Amino acid sequence: MATFQTLPGFREFYPEDLARRNFIFRLWRQTATSFGFAEYDAPVLEPLELYKAKSGDEIEGQLFNFTDKGGREVALRPEMTPTVCRLVGAKANALKRPIKWFSIGEFYRYERMQKGRGRCFFQFNADIFGETGPEAETELIGLLVQCLCSFGLTEQDFYVRLSDRNLWFYYLGALGLDDERIRAVLGAVDRYEKYGDDAFKGYAEQFGEIEAGLKGKVLAFLQIKSLGALTSLLEPLGDERIAARLADWRKLLGNLEAMGLSRFVEVDLGVVRGLAYYTGFVFEAFDRKGELRAIAGGGRYNDLVGKLGYPELPAVGFAIGDMTFALLLEQRGLMPALVQAPDVYCVIGGADERLAALGAIQSLRAAGFRVDYPLKDVAFGKQFKAASEVGARLALIFGSDELAKGVAKLRDMNDRAEREIPLAEVVSAVRDSL
Repeated sequence: MATFQTLPGFREFYPEDLARRNFIFRLWRQTATSFGFAEYDAPVLEPLELYKAKSGDEIEGQLFNFTDKGGREVALRPEMTPTVCRLVGAKANALKRPIKWFSIGEFYRYERMQKGRGRCFFQFNADIFGETGPEAETELIGLLVQCLCSFGLTEQDFYVRLSDRNLWFYYLGALGLDDERIRAVLGAVDRYEKYGDDAFKGYAEQFGEIEAGLKGKVLAFLQIKSLGALTSLLEPLGDERIAARLADWRKLLGNLEAMGLSRFVEVDLGVVRGLAYYTGFVFEAFDRKGELRAIAGGGRYNDLVGKLGYPELPAVGFAIGDMTFALLLEQRGLMPALVQAPDVYCVIGGADERLAALGAIQSLRAAGFRVDYPLKDVAFGKQFKAASEVGARLALIFGSDELAKGVAKLRDMNDRAEREIPLAEVVSAVRDSL
């Protein structure tokens, strides 16, 4: 008889795997709430139109989409940003600003599987709506850094690459390029780190071979790694928009330095983010060894809420993917051994003793303790072995002698110390012992 296999790129989580996932999610939640973010959730199935022309060609080609039984064109969500824009846009006038929201959800993309990337994955998403200045980027980059540091990672393990699509537009515009050519150049910049000069093939197909002088200036811009170098190159252009943008850079980097986070952040114009809706500062987090895909990425997308048919609302956000992040923790030895051990294992002598034990077991569980016991009659020796194997801290023993006296025997599984306790005092005795 044939057996069933998990679909390619999809994951199942056995208890030990789910414990690791929950550990990651728990620290992400704690960190986000400490920053004053509120958690939300949303459907995994959305109208296909929400993603068409909103997320860009790359994601549109990766959608799990189909026509549902009502004749609607739908898709499993490949990312959260269009959805959260829909949610915020629908109630924008009733929400107090700035709107600081986060979520942890599952997403789906039909793409080639590789290390750190599957066809279903979880992401931590955090967004701020209603704030136009770099204070929002300050808050989000601070949250991103803390979301990683809370696991024990340091600046030796990861860094955040900070760039700016606005500066790219202003700079290339000052060089004489129109909007269409600028977008083609940014597409090449987005692919340059991976493909080198081949990244410019898309530009060549649209406009002919890129001029050597222009290409040289683009590559020189890519090499800039400091605000000082950026200022030296751009200030002589005398563009007011560039001057205002450099002021935003100074404010953002100054804020991050004041927070003690400048050691995590590097100026890197090579990051432009491929999604079509980004409009300003963009950033990505990478491991220092360069062995993994991007750990996280995000940026500003001021136009997306308006493009979805709602009032214009400035926005900035980022996402951390669980697969690459878990790989980083494992590589650095920071994924703890997560033992799902009971607090108490009940050792039961026989049928009469079981009835007494069941009452105590229910009382302990109702009080919030993790309690396990053998579902069938098993020899005492095997029960103590089972208690040790599951890592129980205490054994609560119900034998015929104990039953006759109306007590149970409480054993510390570490030092084997034992004492008798009245059945009516089991809950308080366990609480005092743990």
